[in-house]
Amino acid sequence: MAKPGYGKRSAPGQQARTAHDFAHLPPREAAIAAYLDRLPDAADISVKTLAKQLPYGQCALGTALNRLQEAGHLRRGREKLAADSGSTHWITRSWWSRTARDDDWWAAFTRGDVPEGTEHRPPTRSRAHILLAALGRETPSLSLSAAECAALAPLAELWFARGATEEVVRHALTSGLPTPVHHPAALLRRRLTDKMPPELPLPQAPHRILGCAECRVPGPPETLPGGFCRGCRDGYAPTRPASLLPAPEIHARANEIRAAMSLKREEGTYA
Repeated sequence: MAKPGYGKRSAPGQQARTAHDFAHLPPREAAIAAYLDRLPDAADISVKTLAKQLPYGQCALGTALNRLQEAGHLRRGREKLAADSGSTHWITRSWWSRTARDDDWWAAFTRGDVPEGTEHRPPTRSRAHILLAALGRETPSLSLSAAECAALAPLAELWFARGATEEVVRHALTSGLPTPVHHPAALLRRRLTDKMPPELPLPQAPHRILGCAECRVPGPPETLPGGFCRGCRDGYAPTRPASLLPAPEIHARANEIRAAMSLKREEGTYA
């Protein structure tokens, strides 16, 4: 496993796993992709670590990962996270998708605006509908018809959208029932409406930057078709930017500069 906060991150909305997920890839890349797909999130998928687990050298693994990135299964970059203290910092990310994605999808993912698509067929009955239909088995006085379940399901779905669990919804609907219950559908509608939890705060858009698979230079998604910058695609790689200095070293240098400026001002005063 990688250090906390690093390692593999699964992209959302992937199709269910099948035996033919990577049949479109060459044998080596397909074998590596199948291995990566079965690793849990936060697993270390760096070339050095993979070389210790798989029968391939680091050079071959680097090439294979680049091909998986070009095929739309992998993107590497950085993401800005906020700490509980309010500070923010950038960390390295490796996003994995069993389902091959095109450049437009990865661009939307980078913006935090992943399209829904049609990859997952919705169940015949929603989670809310199933919960309401089951109430009659647990509490006979709350038995509902199929039509009543369908009419009340949108209200229950709002509870789920606001972070409520099935147990929370079930408790709100079944605790402290009057005896007898004359109109179960009307009672449940009243409880679903009156006890509705508050809306959740809107999530902040993620701050993500993708990087070129070859030279690692970061850039907006539209400049990295297939996960590669145009320079690497055309045979000339841009100069890789110097790595950022650690925060303590930055603070130390800033203090040195301020001390030097203060000394110059003093020398000018007594000259």
